[in-house]
Amino acid sequence: MTLRTLALATCLGWTVIAPLIETREAVAAEAGRRAVAVASAAEPVRAGAAMVPLRVPSGTPLAGYGSLRRRLLVPDLLGLHPHAFWFRPAEGELDAPAARALVVETATGTLVVSASHTHSGPGAFLDSWLMGILATDRFDGEVLRAFLDTVVEAVQRAEAGKAPSRIGTARIDGPALTASRLDQPVDPEIVVLRVVSPTGAPIALLWNYAIHGTVLGARNLKYSGDVMGMAARELERRLRVPALFVNGAVGDVSPRRHGPTALAADARTLAAAVEETWARANPEPVSTLTMRTARVRLPAPTLSLRNCTRPWIPRALTLPLGRTLPRETELIAGALGGAAWVTIPGELQARLGRAVKEAGQAAGLHAFVAGVSNDYLGYFLAAEDYDRSAYVACASLYGPDGGVRLTRAASELLQELAAGGQR
Repeated sequence: MTLRTLALATCLGWTVIAPLIETREAVAAEAGRRAVAVASAAEPVRAGAAMVPLRVPSGTPLAGYGSLRRRLLVPDLLGLHPHAFWFRPAEGELDAPAARALVVETATGTLVVSASHTHSGPGAFLDSWLMGILATDRFDGEVLRAFLDTVVEAVQRAEAGKAPSRIGTARIDGPALTASRLDQPVDPEIVVLRVVSPTGAPIALLWNYAIHGTVLGARNLKYSGDVMGMAARELERRLRVPALFVNGAVGDVSPRRHGPTALAADARTLAAAVEETWARANPEPVSTLTMRTARVRLPAPTLSLRNCTRPWIPRALTLPLGRTLPRETELIAGALGGAAWVTIPGELQARLGRAVKEAGQAAGLHAFVAGVSNDYLGYFLAAEDYDRSAYVACASLYGPDGGVRLTRAASELLQELAAGGQR
């Protein structure tokens, strides 16, 4: 049997679960697009991990805020900045961005790309005129190539270091670091996947938590992974293992506190909670990785002027977005050891994320939501929360039914996953 790999790499707020691909061109073509269905191995899986500092070209801007504080006074029509057009170049870094990779050897490969969703990561890598104007700056191929080169190197190093492994899972309710934008309950759960050698030597830490990377506001002009990135750095210092973060159902979730002082304190608090969860995980031999995929048809994408402005605006006033956004997306569910996950191509509301988890629990799976994965299609709210004048509703581009469709499809995938067996 020809073995391929499941690779999980985190970079700049982006997390990649991908087949090990031999060429960099193939990584660029495949990243964030699709996955293969089922993977298994007759013997316990082999795993390797690595962390590689990201090589960001000098002059690259930050992505994440459309604020005037981040923008140039006028667009760079004269070419004064090598990689910035709408936005100001970054002014150094608070915590260095990096690519972190976990490779798990399986019979076939799968690909998932997830963003940790920092609002202080490098921009200019996204080939979208709309997102470029709003928050990421004009696409620059050199920036994207540097990003991909780092991810490929991290995956290759992780692949080269593969060894027999055991995997454990644990979860706790984390500290009260978040608040709802919609005055509703948030999901405090921290989920940890602990990967170690048969002797217990640490190989990798994968952790899931729902928080927006907006502790640092638009005034910040330095690269940072925000609270998730700084917590990951602290975990790596304590545990001496690559710490890969995957965000959860974060659509209506914001950090309670903001600013550089809060960033340092809350990152330490979050890292301590993740370390506690890591200690509770009991690694065991795992021989099977199970995957399921589903295509989901979405409503026609539109921008509601009422949701974006004032409630007295007629509901019929909308801006069609059919030429800029797709009508179909793909969800991927997977299970490895005691953990299961399902991807969402955007920011799912916390109450919908909890519904997905409950569906997994009913099927006998301890599942988490891998938010902002494989694509970015905006926010997805429950139907009863869609019709309001608020940022999260304005950015819900698939109407009141978009969130319902994704939640139903994700729940059904987890049920299929459980029916097919996950160990």
